[in-house]
Order: sequence, then structure tokens, then C-alpha cells
Amino acid sequence: MVGIIFLILAGLALIIAELIFVPGTTFVGVIGLLLTIVGIFIVFDDYGNIAGYWTVGITGVVTLAAIIFSFKSASWDRFSLKSSIKSKVNDSDVYTFQVGEKGKTVSDLKPIGKAEIFGKVYEVRSKGEWIGAGQEIQIIKIDHKRIFVEPIK
Repeated sequence: MVGIIFLILAGLALIIAELIFVPGTTFVGVIGLLLTIVGIFIVFDDYGNIAGYWTVGITGVVTLAAIIFSFKSASWDRFSLKSSIKSKVNDSDVYTFQVGEKGKTVSDLKPIGKAEIFGKVYEVRSKGEWIGAGQEIQIIKIDHKRIFVEPIK
């Protein structure tokens, strides 16, 4: 009987772990569901229908209680992202740039990175090649708010 209880509790723990720690993988949740089903099946097989139905009911109540408790205790808040990005990519003054204007890379472009143009730092893109930090660049294309650059040779 201890083995059956362990199977069911391990299955429920894996399902809860799927929800909290590794959401979206489904592998851990499926294994948990299978362990729970196997435990319940063994109860039906070894102890009969009445014990099996009681096990299904108790498992359902324990699962529901665990879910309700986790939502009410705000335990999910410990795992949620609370910060938000407030920055903007290349403000509206990008439209004042012209093709051919020069700048200098602040970070490596792999192919996206940062460059200083007219004293302000912008996100820029190369045509796919790597450009090292501190290298002189020039604007070759402006597409919406994306600035494409190439190194000055």
C-alpha cells in the first residue's frame, strides 16, 4: 500500500512541478500523470472497485486542494516575472538619419549590437557579418526603425 501511495503522490508532485518549474515541456507532466494513473490502476486491481473509487476521489480532492492552496497562498508569485521592459528600440529620431552617415560600434555586432551615432547609442545591424567593438561604421540602409550598417574599410 505504501508503494501505491508513493506512486500517486510522486505523480501529483511531478504534475505540480510541470506547472510551476518547467511549464511547456509536457514531459514531466505526462510522466506524473502516468504514475498517478498506474497507482490508481493498481488500487483497482489489488483492492477492488470500492477502494479504487475512493482513491480516485481522494486523489482528485488532494489535487484540487493543492491547486487552490497554491493560488491562494501566492506561491506562484515567487516564480513569475515581475519586471517589464520600459526601454524603446531606436526612438523616432532614427528618421533624421541619412544613408552614408558614420558612427562607431559600442559593442560587437553579431550581427546585431550597439553603435554610437551623433553621440547617442542605437541598436544597429550588420548584413550578417561580425563587426568588432570600436570599429568605424556607416549607415547603408534604414528600414522602419532598423538601422543597417557596414564597416568602413
